[in-house]
Amino acid sequence: MVKALLSACLIAAALQAGAIAGEGVPPITPDVNRLVSGDFISGLRAILKDEVIQISVKAQNKRLAGVDQARIDELDKEWRAQTESDGKQPMIARVMSNPTSSQLSRIQAGSLGLYSEMFVIDAQGLNVGQSSITSDYWQGDEAKFQKTYPLGAEAVFVDEPEWNAATKTWRTQVNMTIADTDTGKPIGAATIEVNLTELQRRLGV
Repeated sequence: MVKALLSACLIAAALQAGAIAGEGVPPITPDVNRLVSGDFISGLRAILKDEVIQISVKAQNKRLAGVDQARIDELDKEWRAQTESDGKQPMIARVMSNPTSSQLSRIQAGSLGLYSEMFVIDAQGLNVGQSSITSDYWQGDEAKFQKTYPLGAEAVFVDEPEWNAATKTWRTQVNMTIADTDTGKPIGAATIEVNLTELQRRLGV
């Protein structure tokens, strides 16, 4: 009787531990190389040929040509301050309401859960438009920019997958250079956060 009771307690404890573990990161990480295939990346490249995105990136490159690092840091500092402010956020509001941000929001919504975040960066590493508010305005010091735009028009950097506990989905950021549709030369970069769990479901793998 005592042994049976002890066994029952051990089983209950194991089940409880399993339940708690289940709330954490799943043991199996998606095969990013298999899911984010060449065809999938080609589809993302097609998105970045959008006329609104192309025009906006070129216009910002022209407007901010020659901007120095001090000014970039100043812009980034202002953006960060506004993300933490409960008051007016003029800089953020201006970017979030521009044509590129609106277009990216439409593309993300149209993906029906496949894309969870999208933002476009100019030749300086500064945000041009985005589907949601990013924590910073300058991406030039991060791998998403350093491993794309400076490396040429075909550069792609797929980051490590991360588990999103809130949505219980795996996600990864696919970062790539934006090429000018006319010349083929690099004009900026883009980050598309992909819902790997949804992609895996659609592919049936």
